[in-house]
Amino acid sequence: MSRLRRPIAVLLVLLAGGGLAACGNHHDEEARIQRIEGEGFYLSLGDLKYQVQISRQLNPDDVQDRRFLQGVPEDERELEPDEVWFGVFLQVENESDAPQRPSGDIEVIDTQEKVYEPIELDDTNAFAYRPSEPIPPGEILPLPDTPAYDTPIRGALLLFKLKSTSLDNRPLELKIEGRTTPEQTGIIDLDV
Repeated sequence: MSRLRRPIAVLLVLLAGGGLAACGNHHDEEARIQRIEGEGFYLSLGDLKYQVQISRQLNPDDVQDRRFLQGVPEDERELEPDEVWFGVFLQVENESDAPQRPSGDIEVIDTQEKVYEPIELDDTNAFAYRPSEPIPPGEILPLPDTPAYDTPIRGALLLFKLKSTSLDNRPLELKIEGRTTPEQTGIIDLDV
């Protein structure tokens, strides 16, 4: 009888481990480096929770996408033949009782370790992610009653110029350096 119990116990342990692994994207919120495998999951860095709503290539010839490309500095407006516009739409929730500034240290990295920094958009872009503006306690960026909030995406735009080849070097990673003590880094795999 004990010979039968051991295989059953091993089977139960394997099933329990597989079930726990399938329960979502749980992470240790105290870890120095946190990784989330896909958009839509929350990444906690200190009192702020980051969530990628969607990431996608933007088409300057598309009427809907043109509004996302407003406010690009003049020296950044032209794409090279091997470049594309890429938008990451991010929500950030402040879970604290005090205003918090979201991270201003965000990058996209491809599997070849090519690093892309977001383009700083001017005030004419109502959808832009603005890390210099604090999020009020208990609120979410983009704030309610703003153009970025009033879209189906409900995310603040981080705009990147990517090499076309980077779209082939997937998964792309969004790397966020938190404003936490001790320092924390969050990595979200982007669904391109």
